[in-house]
Amino acid sequence: MRGTVERYGKGWRYRVELPRAETGRRRYSTKAGFGSEGDARRALNRVLVDIDDGVHVDRNDITVGDYLDAWLDRAAIDLRATTMVGYRRSAGLIAGELGRVPLQKLTPIAVEKAYLRLIEGGRARKTVRNVHGVLRRALGDAERLGLVNRNAAAAAKAPSDVKSERPTWSPDELSSFLRSAVDDPLYAAMVLFATTGLRRGEVCGLRWDNVDLETGELFVVTTRTTAGPVVIDGTTKTPKSRRRVSLDPATIKVLRAHKAAQAKAQLQAGPVWVGEGHVFTLDDGRPLHPDQLSKTFRRLADRCELPRIRLHDLRHTYATLGLRAGVHPKVMSERLGHATVGVTLDLYSHVAPSLDRDAADAVASLIDFNPNSSAGPVDEEGTDSI
Repeated sequence: MRGTVERYGKGWRYRVELPRAETGRRRYSTKAGFGSEGDARRALNRVLVDIDDGVHVDRNDITVGDYLDAWLDRAAIDLRATTMVGYRRSAGLIAGELGRVPLQKLTPIAVEKAYLRLIEGGRARKTVRNVHGVLRRALGDAERLGLVNRNAAAAAKAPSDVKSERPTWSPDELSSFLRSAVDDPLYAAMVLFATTGLRRGEVCGLRWDNVDLETGELFVVTTRTTAGPVVIDGTTKTPKSRRRVSLDPATIKVLRAHKAAQAKAQLQAGPVWVGEGHVFTLDDGRPLHPDQLSKTFRRLADRCELPRIRLHDLRHTYATLGLRAGVHPKVMSERLGHATVGVTLDLYSHVAPSLDRDAADAVASLIDFNPNSSAGPVDEEGTDSI
């Protein structure tokens, strides 16, 4: 490639010929404003090296905001609608801080300062970490497409994740809640949350076709979730979320009673019934809106005057109680539908100390510490005889 350095106004500039376009037309890159010939020549040499290494990026005036808008439109083709809601929310926060910055001038320090402003403005660290994840993925695509020569977010440091113990109920509190909810039409759903740790969308999307009360198991196949104001029936969150979950006898009994009550309601409704086979429905058989499960839970929990937790915290309660009861983390991970057992252990690390104590006690109980016991002959050196 050829390049020149020349006087331009009161300073210096370089001009370099770029690889030809597919049409065969010649292309050039020019940059002015250098204070000396040496500065211009050093900059030219860097450009020539980038061109030779195949990493040169043509200059453009695209802003971060404009790029994110276009990137989201492309991403929507492959991502779930519920995922896109989160992506658009994160992209909106990025655009509010960096939207007018030219994409090619975005630096890691500018990204980190934007994260700090978001946190100082009251955004949760988890929210800002989500923003970091979206920006890193978006700029990774920009680098792959040759719009930037490096991913500024990949070089930036995301805010640290300050872990806190998730609020849960004790076994007595959970039992008190379920006893008080026994007459509610959605009692069986509350029991299912408590004894399986299913996600809200998994319970809401559960169909009788995927429940086998004879063998005592259900299959998590579909979900019913929200994407903004829209309710979406779709597949599970991840491949690992698609799973078989065993049911205990008490939960099976509750589901049998619920199924019988639903059949009676369908018979009474006659042609008004428009059900699609969902386990939990409205009076006419239509599937529930996920928010209705959350509202029912809050109403029932408030009535019991129990510590305030979210419906999703029943999942945390289930996991915490299971691990403390000695259920192997791998088994618990599979029942919860986590990607790996590491995710389970990371989410519920606050349970680890009690598990560690149990492990210490269990192993120690197998060892005889009694100095008066006969553990075999000992020689004069104090070592076991061979």
